[in-house]
Amino acid sequence: MATLDSAALVLNASYEPLCVVPSRRAVVLVLTAKALPVAEGDGVVHSARTDLAIPSVVRLTRFVKVPFRATVPLTRKAVFARDGGRCVYCNATATSLDHVVPRSRGGSHTWDNVVSACSRCNHVKADRGIAELGWRLGRKPVAPTGAAWRVIGARRVDPRWRPWLGDLPYDPSEEALEEPA
Repeated sequence: MATLDSAALVLNASYEPLCVVPSRRAVVLVLTAKALPVAEGDGVVHSARTDLAIPSVVRLTRFVKVPFRATVPLTRKAVFARDGGRCVYCNATATSLDHVVPRSRGGSHTWDNVVSACSRCNHVKADRGIAELGWRLGRKPVAPTGAAWRVIGARRVDPRWRPWLGDLPYDPSEEALEEPA
């Protein structure tokens, strides 16, 4: 059961995802008429005069222009989400990050050089390039784009948010880590 310690997705007046806030903040936005509840969460807040279902998604009543960063921050969680939680070399469950061109050989720490890898492939590859090993990338690493990436780094994605996030990237918290066969 969700409590005021859970989270809520905030949508702009145009239904564009803006951010994730604590449920307590979402309740305050609704009570002050700055937002409307779009999807109910679990639980109810009681007061002397009213009962309010804790929202899991709220929409602002006025459009807010927010200057978003042009690029998505390069984080471990975001790399795993972009790569589907799988090793780009062998498609096993990813457990670490790897630089395609090792940093010791001039590789950069950028979206097009960082990939998710399983511990075995990361250990075998070590400080070598993939050409030296005769390996190939399963998919070319690129920087992610889209509204869903603004909230993916915030926390675990609530399934009730999916209709507003569009093409949602992989969420590692939804899948139990399994060992490859």
